[in-house]
Amino acid sequence: MATIKDVARLAGVSTSTVSHVLNKTRFVSPEITERVQQAIDQLHYTPSALARSLKVNQTRTLGMLVNSSANPFFAEVVQGVEQRCYELGYSLVLCNTGADSNRLGTSLDMLQQKRVDGIIVMCTRVNLTAGDLERHASLPLVMADWGPVDLDADLIQDSSQRGGRLATEHLLRLGHRRIGCITGPAGQRASEERLAGFEAALARAGLAVHRPWVVEGNFELAGGQAAMARLLALPDRPTAVFACNDMMAAGALRALADAGLHVPQDMSLVGYDNIELARYLVPRLTSIEQPKAGLGALAVDALLARIQNPHAPRRILPLEPSLVARESSAPLAI
Repeated sequence: MATIKDVARLAGVSTSTVSHVLNKTRFVSPEITERVQQAIDQLHYTPSALARSLKVNQTRTLGMLVNSSANPFFAEVVQGVEQRCYELGYSLVLCNTGADSNRLGTSLDMLQQKRVDGIIVMCTRVNLTAGDLERHASLPLVMADWGPVDLDADLIQDSSQRGGRLATEHLLRLGHRRIGCITGPAGQRASEERLAGFEAALARAGLAVHRPWVVEGNFELAGGQAAMARLLALPDRPTAVFACNDMMAAGALRALADAGLHVPQDMSLVGYDNIELARYLVPRLTSIEQPKAGLGALAVDALLARIQNPHAPRRILPLEPSLVARESSAPLAI
């Protein structure tokens, strides 16, 4: 493998001149620059990223922790992060935690050993405290959609309670009054806030929450299918259901089809996240949009700002949800 000394020897210049050409740190005449570039091309020389990182104390590499990059929601956010990293000349190291706190800790150790410049954490299903991250206090962090209130890290919030309210208000406007909810796992912030939005919308409409119609899911396809099956087994069914993410809504559609029921004729359905799959389900799914690519880009920009100014006050950056109405929700048939 060619070295910078080989390039300098072939070009007939010093190694410092080659360095100036590569890093554009000093003016070098066009003639010498061309000779250096020809030598680089001839030798197929690639500068050592490790050597540069040791010199400038930056690797231009960011880390990201997610529950599972196979989940369509996380995959779309990761795509936004990768795109922004590419635009800014950064690399990304992605770690899947499997919603396991021990695995998250191991991943944090690995990222710190690799000298990443900062980390984006998007692990809504891992209930951690600032103490769990104490060993990594020197790493700039941005929490996307989750974060201990006592942690000195920027936080991007998805305004889940407002999103849950938007979904429920949409069904109310369509004339539904018997509305159920498939929640995420109890104890998770996103799940509890979306349920709180659901309850707030019903209360504002003067309606009580019918507890048998509130069924816990797990944010996965199978959980949504099982939760909808439990609702359908009730002698007194809702006419509409808000599922707290699109994966559970897709599973709920499967349960409804298995029962010989049609959406929205027999039951209206609203999901949350507006993943790309929502546009391809049958019927196309009404959902609450989270700007996933925007979330990814915002997370990168916030992290780089934190790296540049590590002592700046903590920022909370909200993301506003919106309703995307499609064919899975319709006015109540009288």
